Amino acid sequence: MTTWNYTRVEEFILLGLTSQPNMQIALFVIFLTCYVISLFGNIIIITISRASPRLHTPMYFFLSNLSFLDIWYTTSIVPKMLRNFLSIRKSISFDGCFTQLFIHLSLGGTECYLLLAMAYDRYAAICRPLHYTTVMNPILCIKMAAGSWIGGIINSLIHTVLALQLPFCGPNVINHFFCEVPSVLELACADASLNKTIIFFCAILVVMGPFFLILITYGYIISSIIKIRTSVGRRKAFSTCASHIIVVSLFYGTIIFMYMRPGSAHVYNQDKMATLFYSVVTPMLNPLIYTLRNKDVKAALVDIARIKKSAR
Repeated sequence: MTTWNYTRVEEFILLGLTSQPNMQIALFVIFLTCYVISLFGNIIIITISRASPRLHTPMYFFLSNLSFLDIWYTTSIVPKMLRNFLSIRKSISFDGCFTQLFIHLSLGGTECYLLLAMAYDRYAAICRPLHYTTVMNPILCIKMAAGSWIGGIINSLIHTVLALQLPFCGPNVINHFFCEVPSVLELACADASLNKTIIFFCAILVVMGPFFLILITYGYIISSIIKIRTSVGRRKAFSTCASHIIVVSLFYGTIIFMYMRPGSAHVYNQDKMATLFYSVVTPMLNPLIYTLRNKDVKAALVDIARIKKSAR
């Protein structure tokens, strides 16, 4: 380990989404609304998944994990971002910055693996319906969920530890609205090319690996759906996958755009928009995507309402 002789910066300054003062209040209102909708929607999914026996299935077990993850995913950055919208000095401590970086990377990596687990669940339901309950047994579901969380944490730990080995002696201005690892590495007072290379190769394992496995899984799923003789059966089978396909497209699309480009191709404003989409917008949309046209969730809400009404 290299020993650096330097004075470490005590805090970082976040430039945020815009430098225009007249936009700060409007952005505060917009992202506060997004945050409230995200919290409310994901808490509802977790609550009804636990309360309704009809939702005690592998699909909703993974969906509850995704909702729990999304709550903390947005919470890791939005409250601080909201505070900075109303602050003249938009600062974050050194320790706070790296804590935010670690949490955000952990949850992002976990979501990549969790979406793969959900794709496998859809594969088992459509391609092996007669063996579904045997294949997707509770022990396997717990192992897959636990493996997703462990994989995300390990990935984040690698990048966080390596970043902490670099000297940060100034400047301390981050051209972002939170401490994302590529933006933080730009401030290191030493060559961070090794860190960037490791980020790229880890992104292949954490992002592109699961993404290609999801594509392969849906290749088998589509092949099985085409073999279904009735149009009603094909439509019903596809509807069980539609929500997951939309979520995968939204999440992986922006993640790949962000992390799978060469370092020289990064444009700060584009990076901010991409990060904003997969860190704030997608967690807000996930509950809506999974519930708006979901008959099981609607039926579960009706059941819960009836139980509460009869208990009065």
